[in-house]
Amino acid sequence: MKKFISFLCTALLLMSCKSVRVDENSGNLQAGKPFRVAFGSCNRTEMENRFWDDILVMKPDLWIWGGDNIYADTDDMEKMRQMYRAQLNVPAYRDLIAEVPVIGTWDDHDYGLNDGGADFTARAESQREFLNFMGVPVDSPRREREGIYTSHTYTRPKGKVRVIVLDTRYFRTPLKKDPNREKRYIPHKPGEGTVLGEAQWAWLERELGESDADFNILVSSIQVLSGEHGFETWGNFPHEVQRLIRLIGASGAQGVFILSGDRHISEFSRMEAPTLPCTLVDFTSSGLTHAYQNFRGEPNPYRLGEVVARESFGAVLLDFNKREATFQMRGDGNEVLQEVTQKY
Repeated sequence: MKKFISFLCTALLLMSCKSVRVDENSGNLQAGKPFRVAFGSCNRTEMENRFWDDILVMKPDLWIWGGDNIYADTDDMEKMRQMYRAQLNVPAYRDLIAEVPVIGTWDDHDYGLNDGGADFTARAESQREFLNFMGVPVDSPRREREGIYTSHTYTRPKGKVRVIVLDTRYFRTPLKKDPNREKRYIPHKPGEGTVLGEAQWAWLERELGESDADFNILVSSIQVLSGEHGFETWGNFPHEVQRLIRLIGASGAQGVFILSGDRHISEFSRMEAPTLPCTLVDFTSSGLTHAYQNFRGEPNPYRLGEVVARESFGAVLLDFNKREATFQMRGDGNEVLQEVTQKY
């Protein structure tokens, strides 16, 4: 029976890898009234982002920043502040935030240090600037806590969505460079180092364990499942990947999937494990203003479809009636570059 369920989950996921133009006003999309999530990462303020108008046309219920929302790379908070102001003053982005709720996480470049983690000396100051950019109230408990992790719940007549935003920077152990220079980084020894830190792990366990949402979205600035390329990834801490998989399975949380960024490429990864109730999808969408156009391939045993090495943003359509999620990489004009559907 378990083999049949595993086969069914995979078959439903392997739906399509196609390029089509989407009409957001078409009857088949409106009839189901899915909860619509748009997200993306890697956004340079000095470069044009062609997608803000497309995202508005999509009419999302939510926009999620996936990290590298600006490219500050500095411990100078005035410089960082000016870059956040520049983003807030982009006319098309102003139009978006006037109509759509905005949440999200950071990555290294808006954190302030390339590939940085707990070793960044200005992390507390950077957190303050990030929370200001995200419009977090001055009296919010988030202002008193280390790290920017948080959760948001959205309730609709047909169901509920919980978005669990992770902080993969504030507590992360410094990375281990490859002494042979074959890759940029190599994994730590089992049990050595952390991505989230114990306080955030305890919080995440509560968030998943107490969730009664139909869909639970984990937002991670770096990839979780693709861990062999030698750049930043949860795979540099293999024991943390396994801990997350065990936690998802033990929590009983429904409809869990991951949204990630960072890589300047977009791809779908999926994993099946005995401890998981169904296939775990990690949807990487990157980047908004620039992409790794010279991409020539890299190992990822969990990859589904092909890598998209062009500018794009991610769209997720959550159908409460069918209990399924449709994941789409979208290009300019809302062109669907690839798409997969997962049943929960």
